[in-house]
Amino acid sequence: MSASPFDSPLYRDLFGDAEAARLLSDSADVRAMMLVLGTLAKVQGEAGVIPDLSGAFLHRAAMELQIDPGGLAAATGQNGVSLPGLVTAFRKALDAPEHGRYLHWGATSQDVQDTALMLRMRQMVVLIEGRLKAVLGALADLAEAHAETPQAARTYGQVAVPSSFGALVAAWGWPVLHQVQRVERLRAEALVVSLAGAAGTGSQLGPDPSGLRAALAEALGLGDPGMSWHATRGPVRDLADWFAGVAGASGKMAEDLLRLTRSDVGEVRLGGTGASSTMPQKQNPVGPSVLLALARFAPAQVAAMAVPHGEARDGAGWFTEWLCLPPLAAAAARAAALAGEVAEAVEPDKAVMAAHLDDPLGLIHAEALSFALAHALPRPDAQAEVKRLASEARQTGRALPDLVADAHPGVPLPDLTPPASLGTAPAEARAFATAARATI
Repeated sequence: MSASPFDSPLYRDLFGDAEAARLLSDSADVRAMMLVLGTLAKVQGEAGVIPDLSGAFLHRAAMELQIDPGGLAAATGQNGVSLPGLVTAFRKALDAPEHGRYLHWGATSQDVQDTALMLRMRQMVVLIEGRLKAVLGALADLAEAHAETPQAARTYGQVAVPSSFGALVAAWGWPVLHQVQRVERLRAEALVVSLAGAAGTGSQLGPDPSGLRAALAEALGLGDPGMSWHATRGPVRDLADWFAGVAGASGKMAEDLLRLTRSDVGEVRLGGTGASSTMPQKQNPVGPSVLLALARFAPAQVAAMAVPHGEARDGAGWFTEWLCLPPLAAAAARAAALAGEVAEAVEPDKAVMAAHLDDPLGLIHAEALSFALAHALPRPDAQAEVKRLASEARQTGRALPDLVADAHPGVPLPDLTPPASLGTAPAEARAFATAARATI
């Protein structure tokens, strides 16, 4: 197995994502850094920090020149950052020392690399947001279509009370909806430029470093953080938290589908299931398994990045982000795409659901019956009485509702047939569908 299954030729169709991979490539990184260098020179020229002619020349050159990432490897290994090698290569390609001298003027490597990262992450957020909205659309349709499809709700792996499949789908969808709703705040607070100079003081950025930072943010279409975040790392941590949230948002759906597609449950079928190497009859739920693996993978990356950075800048903390954030973003992108595929493939088996709900002993109605008796008996006594009668039902084979009716003929019993027995489950399903469609 390769070091990362996200860009492995062998595991490409399991964990890989071509669109995300392009944004996470070395070529995209270098191109984004050149864009930042060129745009910084342009706004510095307009502000009079460097000659305006040099600023315009460098900006145009940044759009036109191509730098091979592989040619920067040796310098990156020596310097610990990629920008010194890139600036050297950029100046050499310019062959215009009178302008090249003003390239990367007053900024630090972290300013350029962090801002370039945010340019790429902006596109990643757009990509993932679109996929999450597709997931919401599929789940909204499923929830609404099955708002009143009876299904046994389970707690602790045991049949609990009647519910609906639509309500369960809504439980899958709310976490996804929450991640979509977080995007606007993410754009405002995390997708920001960095421009603070060597130690966050902006001492070589001219007479108005704050104004220059705002101009750079406007030119790049990113936010202005209003401060140096070299060591606080709030924007990167916000992104990491969102990526982890996206990767985990479909974990509930994945976990439930792994249980519902079990051979001994069989309440849901999935199209495109996986085959076994030795058991011809197997139809393995590969999609939900991948989703759950990604949901488990993501929090560990966030935890590694949560260690505070020291001093004005922290090399080890910064390097840790390089190790953790790209695979975390890849996991989020893959999870968002795969969740849509899985949601579209869900095929509930109404007959099997009804069979599990229609227990001949009627034990699933124990809670409703105990509350009915509570109108005639103290609540603890009513619960104890239904518990006693449930035991009798198991021993005699008689249905619990019949035993309760015989033992307490004067107590009116509730309607135990759907949809009356489903409580707020149908409304929950429809409320999610409405909220999801309002978002997409």
